[in-house]
Amino acid sequence: MNGTIRVGNLFGIPFYIHPSWFLVLGLVTWSYSSGLAAQFPQLSAGLALLLGLMTALMLFASVVAHELGHSFVAIGQGIDVKSITLFIFGGLASLEKESKTPSEAFWVAIAGPMVSLLLCGIVTAIGVTTAASGPLAAILGVLASVNLALALFNLIPGLPLDGGNILKAIVWKITGNPYKGVTFASRVGQIFGWVAILSGVVPLLLFGNAGNFWNLLIGFFLLQNAGNSAQFARVQEKLTGLTAEDAVTHDSPIVSANLTLREFADERVISGQNWHRFLVTDDDGQLVGAIAVDNLRTIPTALWSETQVKEVMRPITESTTVQSDQPLLEVMQLLEQQKLSVLPVIRENGVLVGILEKAAIIQLLQSRTQPNPA
Repeated sequence: MNGTIRVGNLFGIPFYIHPSWFLVLGLVTWSYSSGLAAQFPQLSAGLALLLGLMTALMLFASVVAHELGHSFVAIGQGIDVKSITLFIFGGLASLEKESKTPSEAFWVAIAGPMVSLLLCGIVTAIGVTTAASGPLAAILGVLASVNLALALFNLIPGLPLDGGNILKAIVWKITGNPYKGVTFASRVGQIFGWVAILSGVVPLLLFGNAGNFWNLLIGFFLLQNAGNSAQFARVQEKLTGLTAEDAVTHDSPIVSANLTLREFADERVISGQNWHRFLVTDDDGQLVGAIAVDNLRTIPTALWSETQVKEVMRPITESTTVQSDQPLLEVMQLLEQQKLSVLPVIRENGVLVGILEKAAIIQLLQSRTQPNPA
């Protein structure tokens, strides 16, 4: 999420807070402190506020525990967790990739609600066994009920909620197609989003009940994210079976390392090619480096005829290339993660195939989306 603040690591997982979280923290603190002050008049205003803040922080700690539940199961499946973020609607664990099987996806999805239910049981047991009373009993009651609500709310069977991911895994298991699972669960999530919006709009218009404003926010949140999930699933499905080589740009900017700078300038630059950077290959066609048009400026023009491209080129690390048989979906995710627009595509023996541009993937998607002529 944009604008997040990194506050450290949790079990090696980067932990972020979105600025919207501070607003919710303040509202929750004020709400619970007001409730405690009304329920227990003997509490001073300062102590009630402190207890409200402690309660709010414990509630958000419960949300973090919920996300850690997802994260630990994902890590057990060999999936890296990129981050955990707290924001206005709770928490979000960002996983590197999807589970490989529907059963693994099911356990990742259900782990969060199970943690929340476990916390509800633990807090309830503490309250019963210690015979807590007064403000402590009230706080324990709030923690137990909120964790129960967190589990039940997330079990609603629509994306992006955990219940939606559970539903996705079930449909995936039945159909054998993960994208059908995402599409179905996204549609259900959109239905719940519209229900939440209507439940907020109708009372607000009829009775001016501002409390239903949260229903509106949750509804829009579900609607937008469910739609995004469905759209991404359609992209994934269209890219299924395609590899990096399928999207290589025809007539990629490739030059031989043995060309002189004069030949390079005449054949590639002056001839009208619009490329600003060229990949360099050796006699065996293997990628050995790259040369930019601006690199010509570092060599006096009088020396161009006796200076070869390989003397000016810059090396390319293997980490900035992709294999020709690598799934195109993985390549697209790599481009997004590293904020790149092009990547060299090589075969297993190092032979260069060409360059892959983000724009080429978009064009390929558009061509596969267009209906076939009758």
